[in-house]
Amino acid sequence: MNTRFYEEVNIPIDKVVLKGELCIPLNANVIIVFSHGSGSSRFSKRNQMVAKYLNERNIGTLLFDLLTEQEDQEYPNRFNIDLLTQRLTDATRWLERLPAAKNCRIGYFGASTGAASALRTAAILPQVSAVVSRGGRPDMAIDVLHHVEAPTLLIVGSLDTNVLELNKQAFKTLCGIKELVIVEGASHLFEEPGTMEKVEKLAFEWFEKYLNLVLH
Repeated sequence: MNTRFYEEVNIPIDKVVLKGELCIPLNANVIIVFSHGSGSSRFSKRNQMVAKYLNERNIGTLLFDLLTEQEDQEYPNRFNIDLLTQRLTDATRWLERLPAAKNCRIGYFGASTGAASALRTAAILPQVSAVVSRGGRPDMAIDVLHHVEAPTLLIVGSLDTNVLELNKQAFKTLCGIKELVIVEGASHLFEEPGTMEKVEKLAFEWFEKYLNLVLH
């Protein structure tokens, strides 16, 4: 894969610096920013899988830590959705100022509680063009879901019964283009054989449909 930008990056936000990994294929015109769940990081195995799949199809990705190592030691920070939303908002604005990302459209991929901050940020930033949630908690953003204009895909495992019910409730509140896909035989972490591959394909097809990808 030929790239025009592939580096470990430092994202300065307020008084902290967040670590990330930015990969932009040579002709990419879309970058997907990942918002991971509580207790996870840019090294999330599942998010790395999705990012690699997208990179191979000419889509840029930014995986970054929403918290510093020190902040992550304080357990309540992991569920401070307002803080995580602010971090994602600021990281997105940092990305938009980067010369290598010029003229790229932006989408979000949120997992678990990270989907809540992704949707909250999408409600703030109209330039966010599409959102995909994997095993997410959109219910934690339910008060702002009616402001989300970006086409939103909710992916939930059929065995993840509690989260599935929460997604169904949140789905009713979303006003724009939306879809809820249930992956049969998948639990919350999509650990079952073949289930993450389905997530990768679903996410790519959603971004392909709504982000006007250049696929060469």
